[in-house]
Amino acid sequence: MRKLLPILLLLLLSLAAPAKGRSTHTHHAKRTTHAKRTHKARSTTARARFQRANPCPATGKRTGACPGYVVDHKVPIKRGGPDSPDNMQWQTREAAKAKDRIE
Repeated sequence: MRKLLPILLLLLLSLAAPAKGRSTHTHHAKRTTHAKRTHKARSTTARARFQRANPCPATGKRTGACPGYVVDHKVPIKRGGPDSPDNMQWQTREAAKAKDRIE
């Protein structure tokens, strides 16, 4: 019986330990695919001042939504551009997406 005990103990330990090189995680584990971005807060006051001075190209309104357009910074804030109305412009959503790919 004494000789059998270490063999049983080794057998139990080998069954409990995962095989080398294999993950114990299931394939359904959540994975983070995008790094968290840190964005500087944008001034809602500056954007509102820009829109009052430059009405929406689609609707001509100086307040509210502007379908198909976004307010874009000419010089990106992350590149040192100011968050002020003189650094803003209307841009189509498609053009904004293309610009975001290269910035």
